[in-house]
This record gives sequence, structure tokens and C-alpha cells, in this order.
Amino acid sequence: MTTAPDATTYRLIDGKQTAEAIKEEIAAEVAERKAAGQKVPHLAAILVGHDGGSETYVRNKVLACERVGFESTMLRYEDTITEAELLAKVAELNQDDNIDGFIVQLPLPRHIDTNKVIEALRPEKDVDGFHPMNIGRMVAGLPALLPATPSGIVELLRRYELTTDGKHCVVIGRSNIVGTPVSILLAKNLEPGNCTVTLCHSRTQDLADITRTADILVAALGRPGFVTADMVKPGAVVIDVGTTRVDDPAKKSGWALKGDVSFEEVAPKASYITPVPGGVGPMTIAMLLLNTLRTAKGEVYPR
Repeated sequence: MTTAPDATTYRLIDGKQTAEAIKEEIAAEVAERKAAGQKVPHLAAILVGHDGGSETYVRNKVLACERVGFESTMLRYEDTITEAELLAKVAELNQDDNIDGFIVQLPLPRHIDTNKVIEALRPEKDVDGFHPMNIGRMVAGLPALLPATPSGIVELLRRYELTTDGKHCVVIGRSNIVGTPVSILLAKNLEPGNCTVTLCHSRTQDLADITRTADILVAALGRPGFVTADMVKPGAVVIDVGTTRVDDPAKKSGWALKGDVSFEEVAPKASYITPVPGGVGPMTIAMLLLNTLRTAKGEVYPR
């Protein structure tokens, strides 16, 4: 793997372009499956309520399925759906042999226990990679459906040929969706991997002192512009996972997506950096598609 260039010539890590390359690879494999008379992968998504970010994300997943030749199903419910009704729908999809993988879009309404819903998914159809079985297999180094965003981050490091072996990676944010799993993946004896990882969170003391030691800095805490230039080591690789909607009267929509990193001041100090939008976000959908293809092929759990 290559070393990072001088910080004065920082390079964007283009997640959109990389995701398109992955989709092209998936589409080619799906075309081969069709030609061989094999089943086309089928992804389903459950969307509860009318959260703007969730609606956009699920719509993009449906479009991505069309792009690669998957079948897709979107099931929409009002936020008044009961927990029992949602669990019944999950059980129905679990038993539907035509559905290779499905997701329940988060967040869910407060009256629904998110963990109970995640645990209700069959692990072999859990293409978001959130089920405890998949998390446990990931930790143990067994084949697993990996969480989409963390595996997308690792894939970006791989495709940009960035050195991770022996590097210090600092992750800000310990969520089960991004922070914790990416810290596990980058510490693994894999390539990319073999990092020394520090996982920081809201109780971490002297945070800036720690982040300034990072060769690779992953910001995944959901606070726009939190990471500033004084928190970044010159020449660091900066991965911004944040995608928070903020008011922006200049935009037709009235809002804009902002990352956890103050891009304008941090970018000149970095060697590589992901933009928002167009960085980690597109990779999440690409890895979700890849997980669905893997389930259709029985790569992780035999069919």
C-alpha cells in the first residue's frame, strides 16, 4: 500500500466514484447470474414514518438496486404501526424465500424497541450487518455480513491503497452502527487493518490531544463541524462519517448535509479526506448491495 502524500497536496477520497465502480462490478456479476439462469438478488426495505433522511436513503437504495439489476421491494408504514405489527412483518420477510436480504430503516419510532427488531431478523438476511450474530462473527473473525458503513470505510482505504499496517487510528464515536465496528475491523489482522485503535466518546478526556496523534482519524459522532484543524495531525487521513441536515437558505431544499469535520479548515492539513456529501455515504449503499449479493450466493450462510 502507498503512503499518504504531503499534506499540502491533500487528495479527496471520492466515495461516489468508488461506489459506482463497486456497483459496476456487482451489475456485471448479476448479468452473469441472469445469463446462467440463476436467481437475481432481491433486497427489501421497511420504512416506518416520514423521516426525511430515512426516506432519501431508502429511495437511493431502491435506485441502486435498479442500477445493478437487483429486484427490490419497499414496504412503507406510518409511525403509528405497533411493535407487534412490525415484528410480524419481519417474521414474514424472514420466511419469504424470494427475499435474499432486507433492512429495517433506522431510526424507528420511540415506542418500538429497536434492539428487539434487529434481533428478530434472521442473521443470514441481515444485510445491514446489525444482528448480534453477525457482530459476534465479525469479532471472532468468522465469515459475517459486515455493517455496511464500517465495511465501506475499510473498502475506501483499500481502494485508495492507504497504509494502515501499524498506524494509529482514532475513532470518535462508539455507536454500534459505525464507531465500534470500524474500530474492530481496523484492529483486525487483515489488509486493510493492523491498526492500533483508540476509540473515543463523550466521556473521553483531552480528546484533542488524542486525535492529534492519529494517522487515520474517523469522525462518527453526528455533530456537524466538530473536528477542527487544531484536532488533526498534519498529513492525517480523515474519514468523515457525519451526515447531519442543517438549515441552508441558499439551497432549494432549504437544507444541506454537513459532516462531523470542518472541511474547509481541516482539508489543507490532511493528506486524504472524505467530503460530505460524496464520501462515506455512497459507500454504505454499495456495501449493502454487496451484502445482498453475498446472501444470494450463500457466501456467508449456506443456503
